[in-house]
Amino acid sequence: MTAAFTFPGQGSQVVGMGRALAEAFPVARAVFDEVDAALGERLTATIWEGPSETLQLTENTQPALMAVSIATLRVLETEAGFSVARDAAFVAGHSLGEYSALAAAGSLTVSDTARLLRIRGRAMQKAVPVGAGAMAALLGLDYATAAAVANEAAQGQVCQAANDNGAGQVVVSGDKEAVDRAVEIAKSKGAKRAMLLPVSAPFHCKLMQPAADAMEKALADISIRKPAAPLVANVLASEITDPDEIRRRLVEQVTGTVRWRESVAYMASRGVTRFFEIGAGKVLSGLVKRIADGAVGVAVGGPADIAAAKDALAAARSA
Repeated sequence: MTAAFTFPGQGSQVVGMGRALAEAFPVARAVFDEVDAALGERLTATIWEGPSETLQLTENTQPALMAVSIATLRVLETEAGFSVARDAAFVAGHSLGEYSALAAAGSLTVSDTARLLRIRGRAMQKAVPVGAGAMAALLGLDYATAAAVANEAAQGQVCQAANDNGAGQVVVSGDKEAVDRAVEIAKSKGAKRAMLLPVSAPFHCKLMQPAADAMEKALADISIRKPAAPLVANVLASEITDPDEIRRRLVEQVTGTVRWRESVAYMASRGVTRFFEIGAGKVLSGLVKRIADGAVGVAVGGPADIAAAKDALAAARSA
């Protein structure tokens, strides 16, 4: 198997995502209905109709992106013959996308995943008062340099490398004053760009410990099964399949670095040449091409993408 199924994280959301799929394919619509039922509200209305400000709330964004990813996967399964168990060497997701990956691989039910992401989104938002934390993208620095910038900027506060996205894209997270210092230090170190991100909380840093505690409690009551394909975990950049370890790593992920560059490199080193990005946006597909030489990123998010995805999977199977 030379294919990996990957799932996008926060930032890929847009009002209207997944609607065309649901209107064209009943299996996609069924996923949105299941998520609405699990949450006891019509999140689908927010996803398709907005307003954007409501969709952008972390507690809505996280289950919404998962719903779109799993709806897209269901269409790929019925219309293009996709099978996680047969066709995916690995599954992986960026931050909240890791939950989508686990739902795709049958490790979590869709309903449990929706409820967990609602809890996760609310807990992450509540962990730090609005305005007290920040995140910034440092572009044009390698990971080691960006991590050193964060360490220098901390000065007794929290400032960590939160996302190692690859291709010279590293995001730092922490206390607002420390992140502001990191932006200026990064510029002095030769960063092409260094700018604050429009986020509502400082994700993937030590300030998120209250959210990690909330997720430890929530996950304790959830059944987790062995995934149909190995999960390449964000905090490890290597594969895991044991349900108890998956549970632990999901807790660690709240405060830990999303090691996406290393995760893609790991999958590529084990023969993956095609990375299917299943759900909203094309962020991960763009990164793949810059991380793994010769790898192909295939973004699948709407009805028009299904035929091309089917052809790409056929090529992966014959490789």
